Amino acid sequence: MQGRHLFVFILCLFLCFPIFSEEEFCPPIGVRLLSYGNYQEGAWTHLPSIGVKYILISVPPVDQVAEMMKKLNEHGLKVLVMRGEADLTQDSCVQQLEEQFKICSQMGARFLFLSAKRQDTPKEVVFERLHRAGDIAEKYNVTLVLETHPDLGTNGDVQVETMKAINHPRVRVNFDTGNITYYNQNTDAVAELKKSIPYVATVEFKDHTAEFETWNFPALGQGKVNFPEILKILKEHHYNGPITIEFEGIKGVELTEEQTKEAIEKSVKYLHSIGCFK
Repeated sequence: MQGRHLFVFILCLFLCFPIFSEEEFCPPIGVRLLSYGNYQEGAWTHLPSIGVKYILISVPPVDQVAEMMKKLNEHGLKVLVMRGEADLTQDSCVQQLEEQFKICSQMGARFLFLSAKRQDTPKEVVFERLHRAGDIAEKYNVTLVLETHPDLGTNGDVQVETMKAINHPRVRVNFDTGNITYYNQNTDAVAELKKSIPYVATVEFKDHTAEFETWNFPALGQGKVNFPEILKILKEHHYNGPITIEFEGIKGVELTEEQTKEAIEKSVKYLHSIGCFK
């Protein structure tokens, strides 16, 4: 009888406190190649040496795809996000984007990053073009993500407005934590992320001193962005996209290659100190 009671007790413990909790929030982190500034070639060996497995790079020309894929393989790196280019003032932008979606698909990248600039083109025209681009992105299993830039992604409210107007599941937000306080006053990344999180497909972790229109983007953890709270919001909303680190430094301050690498390494270490990352 005593053995039976012990069995029931253990069974109750297992049911009340399951050994396997819900899947751990552990997104992949990569580093934007442009973060190395003039020292991008050194990034290829530096990133693996600090435990980084993923990278954000610009879409290479068609004739350089094979060479780029070889370089990635040689250094044990994979592309998380690719940075694209498209002139949204021209209808040909949709074709431009399709060519880049093809390369993303070929290189195993699921996201194409775009700084969307409409200039004097009416919003409704640009929205229609981006919706068509979303249809094409679907064919290649790629999502187009719009950067946190004026005037289509300045802050959370604008991002929501843009997403609702485009109305396509393959066109989403790239939320840049540092750009919020650079382009906006009286708000911060936490407040704005809470607004646009349903539409966020990729996140760039960039720190900022929170001074309006001041180019001061230090290593992660050295500015004013509340990254622990950002991670909490992402986890609560079951975010399953990538996180890329971007380091842009201080305007007018030229860093050496060693200083640049040190800032990026500090950023990576800081993230690992506040959360789980692949």
